[in-house]
Amino acid sequence: MTNPNFDLWVYLAASPLLWLTLTIGVFLAAQWIAKRSGYHPVVNPVLITIVVVVLVLRLTGTSYDTYFDGAQFIHFILGPATVALAVPLYRSRQLVKAKALPILASLAIGAPFAMLSATGIAIALGAAPAIVLALVPKSVTAGIAVGIAGQIGGEPALTAVLVIATGILGAVIVTPLMNALKITDYAARGFAAGLTSHGIGTARAFQVNSVAGTFAGLAMALNGLATAFLAPLIFGFFS
Repeated sequence: MTNPNFDLWVYLAASPLLWLTLTIGVFLAAQWIAKRSGYHPVVNPVLITIVVVVLVLRLTGTSYDTYFDGAQFIHFILGPATVALAVPLYRSRQLVKAKALPILASLAIGAPFAMLSATGIAIALGAAPAIVLALVPKSVTAGIAVGIAGQIGGEPALTAVLVIATGILGAVIVTPLMNALKITDYAARGFAAGLTSHGIGTARAFQVNSVAGTFAGLAMALNGLATAFLAPLIFGFFS
């Protein structure tokens, strides 16, 4: 005799809407928790959502392919959501123009440093070339980072994991770190967050201040372009 609860789960698990609904529902709940905490840096909605969804997949024995078949709409809207960051950027265009020189200087230093710092440590610890190359685009938004990793000989799947880890870590520590360093310019704070921790850092910056979020989005875009250009030049000899 079959268990009706199990039969119901088998039916629901086959529905793409289950995993889309689960992901959105968990994220909304995580957002509520973050708001109740006063948007404490440690209470990161993305981190909470990842942990809960992974636990559900593990407990139900659901493969990632099955999950992605249902939740791929979220992957699709990442593109339009990223493009939408141009709206606050356009509204703050005068401020961006006024800070053009500091922006370019920060990018010129920050983009290479984001690549070389982690890879330098990995090389010093004796990491395999594939791991070193996977670390190169860790501070770039995932869609671009995976392409860069594949171009220079890194492992795209590992890069994707490192990108998410970098984004979450940056989103958690950016506010306490900036406060400790007594950096009060929200444009500078946001640009640093977006350059080092891409989209997740940008989302955190928008939670703190709209100007910080605007400059984080700008940094995310510029660092993606800079890393795509510099990575093959600097690390091409590894592949």
